[in-house]
Amino acid sequence: MTSFEYACSTRIDFGVGAVNRLPENLTSAGFGRRIMLVTDPGLVTAGIAARVTDLLEANGFSVTLFDLVKPNPRDSDCLEGAAKFRSRWCDALVAVGGGSAMDTAKTIALLARHGGTPQQYADGELSYGEVAPVACVPTTAGTGSEVTRSAVITEEKTHRKMTLKHEWLRPQLAVLDPVLTRTVPKTITAATGVDALVHAIEGYTCKRTQPISQAFGAQAMSLIYRALPTAYENPDDIEARSDMLLGSLLAGLCFGSADVASVHCLAEALGGLYDTPHGLANAVFLLPVLKYNASENVALHAQVARHMGVASDSDSPDEAVSQMLLALSEWLQKLDIPPLSELPNVSRSDEARIIELAMANSSTQSNVREMSVESYRAILEEAFAGSHP
Repeated sequence: MTSFEYACSTRIDFGVGAVNRLPENLTSAGFGRRIMLVTDPGLVTAGIAARVTDLLEANGFSVTLFDLVKPNPRDSDCLEGAAKFRSRWCDALVAVGGGSAMDTAKTIALLARHGGTPQQYADGELSYGEVAPVACVPTTAGTGSEVTRSAVITEEKTHRKMTLKHEWLRPQLAVLDPVLTRTVPKTITAATGVDALVHAIEGYTCKRTQPISQAFGAQAMSLIYRALPTAYENPDDIEARSDMLLGSLLAGLCFGSADVASVHCLAEALGGLYDTPHGLANAVFLLPVLKYNASENVALHAQVARHMGVASDSDSPDEAVSQMLLALSEWLQKLDIPPLSELPNVSRSDEARIIELAMANSSTQSNVREMSVESYRAILEEAFAGSHP
């Protein structure tokens, strides 16, 4: 008989206007009154950070702004944030933004309470403990970090992507308002949306999956595949935005208690080396990794095709997989995803380093098909060639 574990302690408030309930949610969850708001400079410029700050201050909260979040967040910024959290005697954190803001906030919450560096936790030198309370307000439909137990941080000196993972890192509160995603640039809508689909596919197919993860993943794939092109072409379509944010959330619940796999391992290598946006890096590796995995796990990937709605029950497993690869190729082209060879600074001369970083990533062991240096090299070559099924 199947045996598994699944955990998610995050309280979720989802819907149009949900951000307006943030103060009452923080109060009922016992977050305290001194809040560090963790965000990025773009959301400060866009006025979203100020909107949340004003909302909190109007309801009696004191807000300390930490707006140094970068794409592929750095260990040095997390350390600086933890020092500021302690010096301002903050009680809790509210992350406003995409996965970078949320992962930074989780890491600050850990370091502020227990000290040390992100490396020491990622490498098992220090033990995790109860962190400062974290609430997440995502402004992109992509990472699902608002409900996961992990944070991915870049080690500046080595470009290594470190994954901090423990149940203590799971946010206490997630407030998801589709309205906040309407002003996201089209390129970010596309890249983060593909990231969410990769979360659902890898969480559904990886070696650490289980029935609850697969149930969330199946619904996420259906929503994301259908809604992302609409959200991309019509940014003000609130129904598509809502479906994408819900799909991203479900994808986070899918992989958050399972794992990701080799698409992410390659994507995180690119992010560490070149600062490539995470969703875009996932997008360029999705097809070649899927082809590699599906060739040895046809029935499983036929299920993926059917959940996405690109194959029917009457199609044979081989037909379903072929239709999925073709449909995804066309889907990525609609989203204007460039090939790997056109990403800034990415060089074939770094192939060995990319493979080394991917092999060292702990999620390589979760990939549904065995990975080796040779298989990663073949996938990289296909991605550089920009071939389509």
